[in-house]
Amino acid sequence: MKKWLALLFSAMLLTGCSTAKNDSSSKNAASSDKKQKSLQKVSVVLDWTPNTNHTGLYVAKEKGYFKQEGLDVNIVKPGETGADQLVASGKAEFGVGYQEGITQARIQGVPIVSIAAIIQHNTSGFASPVEKNIKSPKDFEGKTYGGWGSPVEKSVISSLMKKENADVKKVKFVNIGQTDFFTAVKKNIDFAWIYYGWTGIEAELRGEKLNMVYLTDYSKKLDYYTPVLTTSEQMISKKPEIVKAFVRAASKGYQFAIKHPNEAADILIKAEPDLDPKLVKKSQEWLASKYQADAPRWGEQKLEVWENYASWMYENGLLDKKLDAKKAFTNEFLPK
Repeated sequence: MKKWLALLFSAMLLTGCSTAKNDSSSKNAASSDKKQKSLQKVSVVLDWTPNTNHTGLYVAKEKGYFKQEGLDVNIVKPGETGADQLVASGKAEFGVGYQEGITQARIQGVPIVSIAAIIQHNTSGFASPVEKNIKSPKDFEGKTYGGWGSPVEKSVISSLMKKENADVKKVKFVNIGQTDFFTAVKKNIDFAWIYYGWTGIEAELRGEKLNMVYLTDYSKKLDYYTPVLTTSEQMISKKPEIVKAFVRAASKGYQFAIKHPNEAADILIKAEPDLDPKLVKKSQEWLASKYQADAPRWGEQKLEVWENYASWMYENGLLDKKLDAKKAFTNEFLPK
């Protein structure tokens, strides 16, 4: 009898422990589910196919920086509708855009705002294979330019050529749309507008030598922010804490990419396996020092940069009126 009672007591103890353990597990699971459900879902729309301009966002997602800020962030690849339109209409909370696009949008009354500069200085320029012998804007004469049909392109090329008393009317303009740069220059064009940090690095890997005519070598006004992170005025006024949380996490992501370019590249490659790993690695190494450059902190924007480019656009007939630059960007959400 005593033996039977002892066995019963032991069974009760085991059952009690098991129940307590299950209760504890259930509470932990419930707590985890509650925490997961409490995350604020937001989207950030890319400006182009994923590349090293976007690495900080992928790092922030992979490293849990967004989750630490209470956000569940969906990184969306661009479709037929551009990032600026989706952000301005409220269909996406955040986007990747350009100073040029935001300037034009605001002139048209579109309430979109730049909240951080992804790269401090304009790293773009006009690229051509060395055998084309295009070494300066004057050499654009008699050549064919391949672009995407924006009036900004002709204005930029014209302004650079004027500095060397060259005539933009002697340049043939062709719309190449989505055609790959390396394919286009072997067919029907001589030069195109590229970002060196991606296409220029790809040329290095291919062993194809390029001549570069950088915009910033010819005009301070063309040293604008490209790309930038954007949001809407509505998000800023109604959900400032979410904007602040997003920028804080993104800042951590880009700071990580600055300090650990190789590991950051691995994160982007893991998330987007269709990308060329060698290109991502070399591009990331090149871009790491460009994200913050000479700014006191990553993402910082200057009023004079916004005013300079807007005045250039106005002078070149690309804007109907002058921009209120103070409303086009803000540094208020950047970590101190």
